Amino acid sequence: MDPISKEIISLLSYLLPGFIAAWVYYGITAYSKPSQFERVVQALIYSVIVQMGVNIVQGISSFFGRHVFSLGKWTKNSALGWSIFLAFLIGLIFARYANNDKIHSILRKWSFTVATSHPSEWFGVFSQNKTYVVLHLKDDRRLYRWPEEWPSQPNAGHFSITEAEWLSGAKNENRIMLEGVSNILIPAQEVVFVEFMKLNENKIGD
Repeated sequence: MDPISKEIISLLSYLLPGFIAAWVYYGITAYSKPSQFERVVQALIYSVIVQMGVNIVQGISSFFGRHVFSLGKWTKNSALGWSIFLAFLIGLIFARYANNDKIHSILRKWSFTVATSHPSEWFGVFSQNKTYVVLHLKDDRRLYRWPEEWPSQPNAGHFSITEAEWLSGAKNENRIMLEGVSNILIPAQEVVFVEFMKLNENKIGD
C-alpha cells in the first residue's frame, strides 16, 4: 500500500467518530444536513472532542489498573471501541441540548445571544407550544384540533390533526367534526398561518 493510501485511511479512521457523532446528531434533530465541506469540518471538531474523551478514559483506566486491578491491556481496539461509544454519546448529548434550548436559554439570560438552538422560528414555536391549533388554509377554510404530528419546515411535510373539526363563522360558532375520522393529513404548503390556543382556552367554545 502506497504512503498516500495509508494517510487517507488513517485520516478516515480519525474522522470516523466525528462522522458517527454528526450522523446521530442530524438523525434526531430537525437541522438540515450541511454541505460536504461543512460535514468534514464538523466531523473534525467532533473527532477532536472524542479523542480528548478517549485520552481521559485511557488515563483513568491506566490509573485504575495500577492501583486497583487490571482489566486488560489498552490496545488500538480498546481505543476504537471507546471512540465509537463516545461518538454516539456526544451526538446524543449535542442533539438533546439542541432540541430543548437549555444552553441557549442560559446564554440569552446572560446576554451572550438572542438566538435559540432551534433550526427555525417555526420549529421553535411548535416545540415550545403543546396546545390545540387552528390551521388557516389557502382556500380560507380553518381546521381545528390537536396536532399529533407537525412538519419541521413550513414548506414541506404534513400536519396530522386528531379528531379534526372544520370551523366557520366570525367567532368560530359553527364547528363540523369529521365523524369516523381519527386523523387527517394536511400538507404544510396549504397552510397560510397557524393559531396557537391559550393554555386556559385550549378548546374553542368549550
